[in-house]
Amino acid sequence: MSPRLPLVTTAERRHRLGRRHRLAPSARAATVVEAADSVVALHATDAATVFLSARARLTAGGPSAVEQALYEDVSLVRLLSMRNTLFAFSAELAPYVDSSTARAIAVKERRSLLKHLDEDGQGLDARWLAEAETAALDALDALGPTTGSQLSAAVPALRQKIIIGRGKKYEAQTGVATRVIRLLAADGRIRRDRPRGSWTSSQYRWVHTEPWSPVPAAEARAEIAGRWLHAYGPATEADLKWWTGWTLTDVRTALAAVGPDQVLLEDGSTALVSPGDTGPEPAPEPWAALLPALDPTGMGWADRGFHLDPAHKLALFDYAGNIGPTVWWNGEIVGGWAQRSDGEVVWRLLSSPGRGAEQAIAAEAARLASWVGDARITPRFRTPLERELVA
Repeated sequence: MSPRLPLVTTAERRHRLGRRHRLAPSARAATVVEAADSVVALHATDAATVFLSARARLTAGGPSAVEQALYEDVSLVRLLSMRNTLFAFSAELAPYVDSSTARAIAVKERRSLLKHLDEDGQGLDARWLAEAETAALDALDALGPTTGSQLSAAVPALRQKIIIGRGKKYEAQTGVATRVIRLLAADGRIRRDRPRGSWTSSQYRWVHTEPWSPVPAAEARAEIAGRWLHAYGPATEADLKWWTGWTLTDVRTALAAVGPDQVLLEDGSTALVSPGDTGPEPAPEPWAALLPALDPTGMGWADRGFHLDPAHKLALFDYAGNIGPTVWWNGEIVGGWAQRSDGEVVWRLLSSPGRGAEQAIAAEAARLASWVGDARITPRFRTPLERELVA
């Protein structure tokens, strides 16, 4: 008879979120990089999410602390990576993300743009694209941090128009500037600098930078998988495949290199944890968290059943599966929140965690409102509950 697998209870999985995701007050991070590393990466499609996700995990520091990490120290960097989505990683981890994921995205981006240039029929080709990229980099060297519109004004090639889908129902004329800039960013030759506007703005300035040092792709994927498993385990192959967007073969190869242990979950299914990470997880102190739309703790698994009542999904997710702003109590999603136009942070419970929990949630909402100050937060992907709360 084979030995019985160690059991990890649902309560213990939630305890792990409090400690490993640095959401319990005693586990909060001293630096923005520590906060990001604790969940591998901070989602960055929405500019505000990076800041609000860091805030929930920091002992102290306002938006300026996140800006310092992103733009002064460059210890936190935004990369187009997992699931072809923008994330913010520590500079230490960035080369592994680049080799494991971003390189393949960059190759596809270049192939796609060259295909559109060829189909446009104006004779624009790889040589033209290379010259346009060089001109853009030269302009950045001369101008310093520059917005996309400013870069287009300085580089005639970026004002080129092409036809996408010529002769088809979706035929449309578009400029190449955004696509060339996206390609340069995917290649690691430019990075996003301070936005034009406040920390909630996505109208970034761009600066010329050097590509990341190459890491063997298999080694890079193993590093990412190992860090992810420590933060999100117990988890499954399917969870890692969903989170990374890798092929199943790459996922299995990476996990084999990590050498995870298998554990039993309360529903009778099995899952994976980091090697040796099978011991019991004591409960941290009670904790409440108000996490932003697309926060990593809500988006870390394909199957979120251990922290989300399925009955709440329609209220908290949009049609594409993007999670909105959520209220957490001791590792479980119990409601959602929003910020009204006058700055008030409002929230609604979808379950009843008790009076003590409501008091803790109210205190956390006040902490969030104080941190945000005069800024206004509207998620890019809006969810039914968030819309109701601001109506």
